[in-house]
Amino acid sequence: QVQLVESGGGLVQPGGSLRLSCAASGSIFSINAMGWYRQAPGKQRELVAAITSGGSTNYADSVKGRFTVSRDNAKNTVYLQMNSLKPEDTGVYYCNSRITTIIPIRTSDYWGQGTQVTVSS
Repeated sequence: QVQLVESGGGLVQPGGSLRLSCAASGSIFSINAMGWYRQAPGKQRELVAAITSGGSTNYADSVKGRFTVSRDNAKNTVYLQMNSLKPEDTGVYYCNSRITTIIPIRTSDYWGQGTQVTVSS
């Protein structure tokens, strides 16, 4: 069994910063891509940023230049540094990881429980 545990959300004023973390644990053989999605009220879940095991990154156009995704492979952890936050960044942020487990030997997508980010004055 695999668990993804997120932390770091909260309330911040426009222009502020937050750092999200997501740690994977369990019967893990390897972790491929890791990433962050968000879902605003009344909207579909969308990709915010992703990073491969080799360190290649991909960002939504709306966050380029403001958000940075990184990972610590030794800790099975992915981070999202969010700067210059805007009210439209408000939503529930979900961690996603494609993980190959040891028992059973299988590759699946796993999701965290979500963490609320609210950008408001």
